[in-house]
Amino acid sequence: MKVLFVCSGNAFRSPVAEALLRMQNLGIEVDSAGTNPAVPDGIAGSARKYLAKLGAEQYLKGFPEGIDSKQLDKYDIIVAMKSRHKEAILSKCPECADKIVVWNIEDPYFLPRGHTERIFNQIRAKVARLTSSL
Repeated sequence: MKVLFVCSGNAFRSPVAEALLRMQNLGIEVDSAGTNPAVPDGIAGSARKYLAKLGAEQYLKGFPEGIDSKQLDKYDIIVAMKSRHKEAILSKCPECADKIVVWNIEDPYFLPRGHTERIFNQIRAKVARLTSSL
């Protein structure tokens, strides 16, 4: 089983989801990517902060990656954080349509301060539901 999480920059939402699922040690391959990876900025410090509170910081990837570097057709489940990410995936892998799930998780970079923890908790709850279905 291979799972890919996709967001815009691969700097908060998708790497957090990846780390939380990796933490479960289910013996599955887990990865994340962005439609426009935030390479210069790297992974958000807030992602590290919230994962550290759960003892999961070591599961966080070191740098953002893009969907262009992934073999999308090799994943069993692709979780897109928003519909626009699904569209970007489909433009590169039309045969992936049946594998994509959209979570509708907002990007904390475009929200007022203080919303990052709420977004983290939404991702955590979605990962818990996904884990129980695997």
